[in-house]
Amino acid sequence: MSWSEFIANPAVIAGMRIAGVLIAAFLFTRFLRRGVTKVEGKVSQDTTPLRHLQRTQTLAKVVSSAGIVVIWSIAGIYIVSELGFELGPLLAGVGVLGLAIGFGAQNLVRDVVNGFFILLEDQFGVGDNVEINQVAAGRVEQLTLRVTGLRALDGTMHFIANSNITHVANRSKDWARAVIDVGVAYKEDPVRVREVLEEVAQSVSDNGGSVGGKLYGSPEVLGVEMLGEYEVVWRMLADTKPGKQWEVARQLREKIKVAFDENGIEIPYPHRVMIAAKGSGGGNEGDAD
Repeated sequence: MSWSEFIANPAVIAGMRIAGVLIAAFLFTRFLRRGVTKVEGKVSQDTTPLRHLQRTQTLAKVVSSAGIVVIWSIAGIYIVSELGFELGPLLAGVGVLGLAIGFGAQNLVRDVVNGFFILLEDQFGVGDNVEINQVAAGRVEQLTLRVTGLRALDGTMHFIANSNITHVANRSKDWARAVIDVGVAYKEDPVRVREVLEEVAQSVSDNGGSVGGKLYGSPEVLGVEMLGEYEVVWRMLADTKPGKQWEVARQLREKIKVAFDENGIEIPYPHRVMIAAKGSGGGNEGDAD
């Protein structure tokens, strides 16, 4: 058999086409992986928070995996057609198999889809303080396409399937706000109370330190929030960096307590007076607030 006859053989032509498809699929896969790795590395250089880094890495893996599946699926279909198999019945069988797998693993599919959109839309990430479904709250320590892991304040680790997440309250998204309520006695002059609170807010903003470095601007004194049973409640707001609202609130309460003591402003507390009444059957006690 001459070389020209060998080249013209249909089996050889089909084999060369199959080899070309395999080489092309392999090259496309290499290019895709290299491109995704290069983009991921460039983004990672400019990404400091762990949440953004993990989000970038996870999305890069998803894009890479999806692209590889598409490339080799197309290559497989072309190779099967070159081998002379009928694609219609084969695709129908694959469709039925895929449908059966889809029904059996629909929760897993929902987990993955929901997890993908959580990452894509950046709803929350590792390090965020969130509350999920008004049931579990804590710091996000694990976020994958299938599951989210929350560490509660008492150390409890909650694992929640992403398909079960219907409501998320993110307490550390972009910025946060510390709400400080403090009660003073009814006898105190409101003008004087406001002056002291504004002095605390201004000193924190001017001096910086452990509190000022966590603030976005000076705290704001809103005024009287509520007239309580035995106290007048004043409210102060402070815009903080993400996740710093609780720490800032605690430190501001300490400074307000010191400032009130220095200026003689009373922070009231409930008093109970015990009244003892003598009777023929012994002593009876009553109490009044």
